[in-house]
Amino acid sequence: MTDAPLVVRTAAPDDLEALLKLSRAAGQGMTNLPPCREGLACKLAESAGAMRSQTPPPTVMLMLALDLAGEMRGSGALFPRVGVDWPFYSFRISKLRQTSRALGKTVTSDRLVLVNDYDGYSEVGGLVVDPVLRGMQAGRLIARSRYLFLAEHRQWFARRVLAELRGWHEPDGRSPVWEALGRPFYEMDFAEADRLGVGEGKQMIADLGPKHPLYLNLLPPDARAAIGKAHRDGRAAEKMLLDEGFRFEGCVDIFDGGPTMVADVEMLKAVRESRKGQVIAVGDRKGGVDSLVSTGRGADFRATRGMVAALGGGVRVSQGLIDSLRLNLGDEVRHVPF
Repeated sequence: MTDAPLVVRTAAPDDLEALLKLSRAAGQGMTNLPPCREGLACKLAESAGAMRSQTPPPTVMLMLALDLAGEMRGSGALFPRVGVDWPFYSFRISKLRQTSRALGKTVTSDRLVLVNDYDGYSEVGGLVVDPVLRGMQAGRLIARSRYLFLAEHRQWFARRVLAELRGWHEPDGRSPVWEALGRPFYEMDFAEADRLGVGEGKQMIADLGPKHPLYLNLLPPDARAAIGKAHRDGRAAEKMLLDEGFRFEGCVDIFDGGPTMVADVEMLKAVRESRKGQVIAVGDRKGGVDSLVSTGRGADFRATRGMVAALGGGVRVSQGLIDSLRLNLGDEVRHVPF
């Protein structure tokens, strides 16, 4: 194993052009990373401000992955609290069991109920990886770096954390769930609703969204099959979430039906298994563990992959980690097996 060619760091306002290019490549459905210059500039400003704060507001915190040449290759986002300024809406899948004694028959129906069950949770999202790096575990590096950030700043985040996966879309881009449940209520295309349904735009959900449970057996077969189904491009992300400790608890996105995954922060694998140690030696000798390693707090946070060996009074790290994370002897790092 060699040190990873990516370093994850916090975002700054002057990252706008590179982030805009990355978001355009991600396609529609990435609500946390809209391909809009004004929107991204606002998010970058909010993120930079939150990273400097001792008590971050319930806003976005952006993290970027750069290669050794300084080119942006991916992104990830954290939200200290959702549903604070505006409600966080989901559909919860519930069951209704009804019995007719006259017929001697029992029928169980699945229903979708509009809920705000996750108000006050933290959220991870906005995971985007440059297509040229797919299959090289770059997504795993970026995603898990967020969890080390959570571990290092526990007082900033809630006890539980959620992640929304993009829902199923047909090869032509059509969302079966949106066509069955979104368009009839909002009378607009999915892309427009996806763009409007953030921040103050959530008011449209309260104004125009369904007020009563929706029975799944009344939906077209393709829409029923898409409820709780991740997009084909999100299957790897879904597996990573499951491996980390996230679980599906029955809530889905109200626009495309994508599954909402939930976990206790303290039970996330990267949080639970990470350890802190002081750098007391440098070297690439045998005996090290392939690790995800982070250093710094707030705006100074950085993370990458490299070899770490536990010593009696601290850790020995590879020269690649020294260079990538700008470490000195005596610095403290947080590390977890990759």
